[in-house]
Amino acid sequence: MKRSSGVLMHISSLWGEYSCGSFGDEAKKFVDFLVSAGFSWWQVLPFCMIDECNSPYKSYSAFGGNPYFVDLPTLANEGLITSDELESARQQTPYSCEYVRLYHTRVALLSKAASRADISLRQKIAKFTEVHPYINQFCNFMALKSANDEKCWNEWETDIPDKEMLYVWQFIQYEFFTQWSAIKTYANSKGIKIIGDIPFYVSYDSADVWGNKELFELDDGGNPKSVAGVPPDYFCPDGQLWGNPLYNWQEMKKDGFSWWIARMENMFELFDGVRIDHFRAVESYWSVPADAENAKGGKWIQGPGKDFVDKINEIKGDRLVIAEDLGMITEEVNDLVKYSGFPGMRVLQFGFPDSSDTPHKPHNYIQNCVAYTGTHDNNTLLGYVWELGEKDRTELLEYCGYLSPDWNNGYDSIVRTVFASNAGIVILPIQDLLGYGSDTRINIPGKADGNWQFRITASQLGEINTEKYKRFNFIYKR
Repeated sequence: MKRSSGVLMHISSLWGEYSCGSFGDEAKKFVDFLVSAGFSWWQVLPFCMIDECNSPYKSYSAFGGNPYFVDLPTLANEGLITSDELESARQQTPYSCEYVRLYHTRVALLSKAASRADISLRQKIAKFTEVHPYINQFCNFMALKSANDEKCWNEWETDIPDKEMLYVWQFIQYEFFTQWSAIKTYANSKGIKIIGDIPFYVSYDSADVWGNKELFELDDGGNPKSVAGVPPDYFCPDGQLWGNPLYNWQEMKKDGFSWWIARMENMFELFDGVRIDHFRAVESYWSVPADAENAKGGKWIQGPGKDFVDKINEIKGDRLVIAEDLGMITEEVNDLVKYSGFPGMRVLQFGFPDSSDTPHKPHNYIQNCVAYTGTHDNNTLLGYVWELGEKDRTELLEYCGYLSPDWNNGYDSIVRTVFASNAGIVILPIQDLLGYGSDTRINIPGKADGNWQFRITASQLGEINTEKYKRFNFIYKR
């Protein structure tokens, strides 16, 4: 990989006037910011619909897009929503995503826009869904949920979809992909490439399981036999019981993992690179009985391994694929990552405080890796340093070459250390560019409420010292 750097900033965190970041002019202005600071990458989080906890990692579809990202001013400029409707959708606060309001109003507003599409647009929508069968499957799924009072698919009483809602969801997905395509084209024209994120597992209540039951470990009644999770560790003595249905890898292998390949192709259409979350499950995964109360009673089962990796490598071309190789990693997982050729991940916060010589300490970063100050599941860099004990904080700062008794340039010394490392790509969350504390975390794993709400304002973005980061990128040849 060419030495480069980028910023992790989810679409929902963009500024704007309509309760959530979107694919509007703000996204293009963020691209302009990246260029001005010398960055080459924009990393986002999953684009799929969010769950009841506002997380995009447990969605109704691995293929469909989040309707909240569809830009309302763009629809207004196209004559699909009125100025009064646009005005009524204005947010109450610019500092956090208004998910409750979005849940109750946004699809209804997009339904009005869909009803105003002319014949030409409707033909484009029909063609789009024809060439994207899994997205159309998602649209049918959502129409059936509407016809069945939003119940989980295993409780449906009718298999006749709400035709009006089917068209509405087809309209939403067409606008989602069309608007995003314009943003990606703009970014690429400015020399910015975009990294997407692919959750490894899917939700049981999803178009993916409903429409492809044979590809999952289900019993004759359509219920999961076993579910996903991770085993107990120092932080979680009961393990983590995620509850996602497990893949039937033997069945998937019969047709060359076609569902997964279609999923990757969908991601490659959206992005220049993709991070595969929980990549270690490709080597082996933790299988827990579906009726278990926790993950302690699970067991490791061999994953699809090299056969799966080979199929991805056949289609990826020059696109970047990042293997999220964090957590309980064995030598077998390390060997598979090396075999794949995919860069793994290194996270500064996992290297300290730790007296051992871990792969997450910057002097151990290999060239074929993507290094982060922190991920969406971590504290912010400032929050992390602040919460370290005095001894550990002093050790970290000394490691980063900062020996002064005051903090004036201590933060930058840490950032410089990551930039100076051998890692091919360095990624900083937007909060770390702003120097924000733990109150701006986007996600705290295991916490049900209050996550995924962080947003910035245009004025906050303007406070970032672009010349400083441009200089860092120049000095360290990124």
